[in-house]
Amino acid sequence: MSSPAGRTPAKSEASARERLLAAADELFYGEGIHTVGIDRVLAHAGVAKASLYSTFGSKEELVLAYLQGRADARFRRITAAIARHDDPRDKILAVYDQLAERAADPKFRGCAFVNASVEGPPGDSKVRRVCRGSRDWVRGVFTDLSRELGAADPDALGRQLLLLYEGAMLGASMTRDAAAPRDARRLAEALLDAQKLGSRRKTSR
Repeated sequence: MSSPAGRTPAKSEASARERLLAAADELFYGEGIHTVGIDRVLAHAGVAKASLYSTFGSKEELVLAYLQGRADARFRRITAAIARHDDPRDKILAVYDQLAERAADPKFRGCAFVNASVEGPPGDSKVRRVCRGSRDWVRGVFTDLSRELGAADPDALGRQLLLLYEGAMLGASMTRDAAAPRDARRLAEALLDAQKLGSRRKTSR
């Protein structure tokens, strides 16, 4: 029995999209967005140039889809790590634990969003907006957990935890090991302990 009309083209288009995204994810993350030309992505994906333009319209839109995929993956990793704990302090530290696991992967090349922002031109752009959105989400996670912890200034603590997280990613991308995330976790513990100490001092007064 033959497939209904239109079923095969839709399947073919979905397959081309998946192959393009997989190729973009591997090449853009591993070598850089501007270093990798669109012809290399097409060859790696095994699709024709027409498939790129019919599916995404341009290289920029493919880049945006690649970054959105990275943002979704980050969301899943962090939320899964947090969900394994009940205590807000443990949830915060779990974010650094999952980063240490990522950094131990030989394919780890640092933060895809930092890399994309550095490669792009100065000023506002769609790419920078996606990168900024993912960064803001991580900061929001730290801020919400800091508030749940009972921090006196959850916004300030959230920003400090984010800086540790981003610094750990940069360090890990240069050393290609999990030492920086582990150090960042210890510093985060000290920040959280100091926050608790500050709360006790205020209470005793």
